[in-house]
Amino acid sequence: MYTLGQGGPPLSDSLSDLEQQRSQILAQFLELGDFRKGSITPTKGRCGKSNCHCHQSGEPVHGPNVRLTRKVKGKTVTETFSSPAAMQKGQREVEAFHRFQDLSKQLLEINEKICRARPIEASQSPQEKKRPRQSNAKRRGK
Repeated sequence: MYTLGQGGPPLSDSLSDLEQQRSQILAQFLELGDFRKGSITPTKGRCGKSNCHCHQSGEPVHGPNVRLTRKVKGKTVTETFSSPAAMQKGQREVEAFHRFQDLSKQLLEINEKICRARPIEASQSPQEKKRPRQSNAKRRGK
């Protein structure tokens, strides 16, 4: 299956082809699974215990400790993983979020093409055909 932005043959811009492409993108959203926003980064540093080896000159600091960092209500929140399995789970979730972002971009691009390709309907509903009338108050003021 070919999607926008992944190479392959040029896509047709007929309305039915564009709608089919949109359906394919929407189907890919259902395959995402769990995802969450953030970055996974390794950190090194000294702990809070003053008598720990990490506070001695020439001794190595703790780490690398892998953490998930993200913003929640404008504040940075950091989560430390309890095990390598938890870290792998977090990496899969962040990768799925990046896939979600890519699919969202593709969906927006294809919807914009659909909006440009869809013909303008010339017929108006009975409500649209009626001209709005000026209020009597405006008429008297002139």
